[in-house]
Amino acid sequence: MRTFDYLHAEDVSAAIEAAAQPETKFLAGGTTLLDLMKLNVERPAHLVDITRLPGLNTIDVSTDVIRIGALAKMSKVAAHAGVIEAAPVLSESLWRAASAQLRNMASIGGNLMQRTRCMYFRDPGAYSNCNKRNPGSGCAAVEGVNRNHAVLGTSDACIAIYPGDFAVSLVAFDAKVIIRGSSERIIAVEEFFLLPGETPNLEHQLSPGEMIVGIEIPRVAALQRSHYLKVRDRASYEFAAASAAVGIELEEDGKTIRDVRIAVGGVATKPWRLRTVEDALRGKTLDEATLRTAAAAAVEGAKSSGHNAFKIELTPKVVARALMTVGDIA
Repeated sequence: MRTFDYLHAEDVSAAIEAAAQPETKFLAGGTTLLDLMKLNVERPAHLVDITRLPGLNTIDVSTDVIRIGALAKMSKVAAHAGVIEAAPVLSESLWRAASAQLRNMASIGGNLMQRTRCMYFRDPGAYSNCNKRNPGSGCAAVEGVNRNHAVLGTSDACIAIYPGDFAVSLVAFDAKVIIRGSSERIIAVEEFFLLPGETPNLEHQLSPGEMIVGIEIPRVAALQRSHYLKVRDRASYEFAAASAAVGIELEEDGKTIRDVRIAVGGVATKPWRLRTVEDALRGKTLDEATLRTAAAAAVEGAKSSGHNAFKIELTPKVVARALMTVGDIA
C-alpha cells in the first residue's frame, strides 16, 4: 500500500476543495477503497474522510420522490420502513448485497462507485494487461477465465461487469444522482455510468473535485409493485451471475400491463436497462407466455467470451421469473 495523507473534512465545501488535488480519493465506509489500496489497484496520495459530513445520511420518503443521502448506510436504507413500503426493489437490492457487516459500514454513494470484481483488474502483480487499470495494456480477461464477465455492453478493450445491485434498481426506475463540485448538477443514474468502449478506465461521469451527495428516485406506480431477483452461485455474500430489478403497474382490469420497468445486473459492463422488453410488454396481458416471449429480447446484442456463454441463456429466464413474481403468477 502506498503511503498517503489523511484529511478529516468538516463540511462538504472543505471536502470538495480537498478532493480537487491530484491523486485524491474520498473515504466513506471504505469497504471497497481500502481493499483496492491493499491490492495496489488504488494508489491515492491523499484520502479525504467524509464519514461525518452533516446532512448527507438522511432518508426521506415523500409522496412524489424518495431522497437518500450519499452517506446513508446500506443497512439503514434497506431496513427503512418507508422505503420497504414505497419501493421494495430498493430494499431488496440492498439486503441481498454483500454481508451484514459490510452493509452496516458501506455508504449508498460508495456503493454506486464500487469497482469491478474482475480478478485480472484486482491483481496488478500477476496481470499488467488490464485496460481499466493500465490503459492501452490489453484485456487479460478476453482470453482468460471469464465466467463472471459481461456479455452486454462489452468492447474489445474490456469485458468486466459492473458488480453492484442497488444501481440496477435505480436505473430501472429513472433515479437521478446529485453531484456537487464547484456547482451542483443532477444526472440520470443510467447516464452516470459509462460504457467501456476504448476507454474502460473511465467508468463514470464524476470529475475530480466532485462528490455524490444524494440520490432521488421518482415514486411511479410500478415502484410500489417491484422486486429484485438475484441469481448467484451461493445464497449469500456472492455477486450476481444475473439479476433483474422489475416493477409493474396494471390497468384497472388487473391483467393488462400499463407500465413496466426492467434492468439487469451481473451481465453487463454497467447497470443495463431493458427498454426493448419494456416496450414489448406495455399494453399486453400479464401471463407467463407473454413475459417469457418478451424477456427473450433481454440479451439482444449479447456477446459471449467463452466461459460466460451461460449468461445469455440465463438472463431472459431471470427477467421472466422476476416479472412473474411481481405479477403474482410465479
